[in-house]
Amino acid sequence: MLEMSRDAFEELVSDALDQIPPELARVMDNVAVFVEDEPAQTDPTLLGLYEGTPLTERGEWYAGVLPDRITIYMGPILRMVDTPDEAVDEITTTVVHEIAHHFGIEDERLHELGWG
Repeated sequence: MLEMSRDAFEELVSDALDQIPPELARVMDNVAVFVEDEPAQTDPTLLGLYEGTPLTERGEWYAGVLPDRITIYMGPILRMVDTPDEAVDEITTTVVHEIAHHFGIEDERLHELGWG
């Protein structure tokens, strides 16, 4: 398990978001990213969670809704890594994975692409 401050972890999440290609970042719409310490007790190993309506499912009805929410969970990620470099890799993978859900890409395809 790697020890890391909340501020340092949030900085790594921010760095991962900065790596999103500009052409994709421009089309991300109505989504907010949060860091939380732990997921719900029902799934304590969950690294990240996307909650919302993917861009591929939005229609004319989509207006005036709360932002989609991407949550990155600090505890499970830090428990599975031993070095800062491993933390960077896992945080980046988790951020990309959850953003892909915002674009409508399912888990099966993400695993095929190596972002599982």
